[in-house]
Amino acid sequence: MVKIMDNKYVQQFKKGSLEMILLSLIGRKETYGYEIITELNSSASVLGYAKEGTIYPILYRLQEAELIQCRLAPAAANGGSKKYYSLTLKGKEVLQELITFWSSYTDCVNSFIATYQQTEVSE
Repeated sequence: MVKIMDNKYVQQFKKGSLEMILLSLIGRKETYGYEIITELNSSASVLGYAKEGTIYPILYRLQEAELIQCRLAPAAANGGSKKYYSLTLKGKEVLQELITFWSSYTDCVNSFIATYQQTEVSE
């Protein structure tokens, strides 16, 4: 039996949706990288363990695409600074388009799955 979390198809699917998930998290409130990773790891266990080496490159790409912006603010703990992320107007527009697409996409996929499951039951 194949372990679902180790399946390369599942891994690819998770990678494809992670940008939309990050935009959604950042869209809720201004936030910083560690907070995003903590949220992903506590709320979205189906995604598996979110690592800095995965999340920060995506944040960088989103910033390069001008979908998010960042500001530096003093970090209370160590006297350094934290990079806080927020959505740009373009990021809000892209996120809304992604949400609309996602809704249609999941409806379509669910329809195919339902048809498959009905076929399995009738056999």
